[in-house]
Amino acid sequence: MLRALLLATLISTPALAEVEIRKLELAVDDGGVPVEIAVPEGTGPFPPVLYIHAKRGYDEVDTRFLRELAGQGFLVVAPDWLSGRMIERWPSEHNPETESDVAAALDYLLALPEACKQPAGIVARSRGPYYAIRLAATRGQDLAAIVSYYGHMQNPNAPEPDQLFRVAPEVMTLTTPMLFLIGEQDYELRRMVGGRAFYALWERGVPVEYQVYPMARRAFDFRPDQTPEEQIATRHARERTYAWLRQWMKLDADGRCPAP
Repeated sequence: MLRALLLATLISTPALAEVEIRKLELAVDDGGVPVEIAVPEGTGPFPPVLYIHAKRGYDEVDTRFLRELAGQGFLVVAPDWLSGRMIERWPSEHNPETESDVAAALDYLLALPEACKQPAGIVARSRGPYYAIRLAATRGQDLAAIVSYYGHMQNPNAPEPDQLFRVAPEVMTLTTPMLFLIGEQDYELRRMVGGRAFYALWERGVPVEYQVYPMARRAFDFRPDQTPEEQIATRHARERTYAWLRQWMKLDADGRCPAP
């Protein structure tokens, strides 16, 4: 659990002065986890969103996405679940200890004075959605919606048959509304398991949508060699992300906190 703040710094840039970026480190029971917080312009409270990065690591691509979300009015907290435990980028295996770091960031987000007193949304990429479904299975009352960008719907440490033919058991229990966003040309395995997760959720009556982007490749929304189609897909995905969070976080017409 979260014990204290170890370090806090404030960063802002003239080009995006309306969004404030803070960096700090949260103390957890066996170490610390670096986090970034993006605070919208104006007076809060703001709808809270937890951002969970991919296994490629946390970098300026993620900070840019945080700025976009904060520019839409969300208060965003993003834990760096790799560097806090000195894990190299692109890990194949899943380290269960990192789940406590992500959970600590959710605790911190919900406790922020600028945050609306309501369940949070989650926006997650690649390996990040696996953390999201793990959280949703045990803390569904704290979550209002999940947006999964080409998400991993199976434990990376599970045996090969599970990777090929099954979804993570958490999918069969969670009730948090989920939006899947994925490129048509993403990895076949990722598309297959994500598709199975979609059907499993829909069969149980969980609000779910599965958006496939034609001609879009893996990580379509931040590739340095984006095609014109992938640029359009990115804009569409961002609009769908906002609409999904707004709908299930029950925000008002201006994207503000729901009425008490």
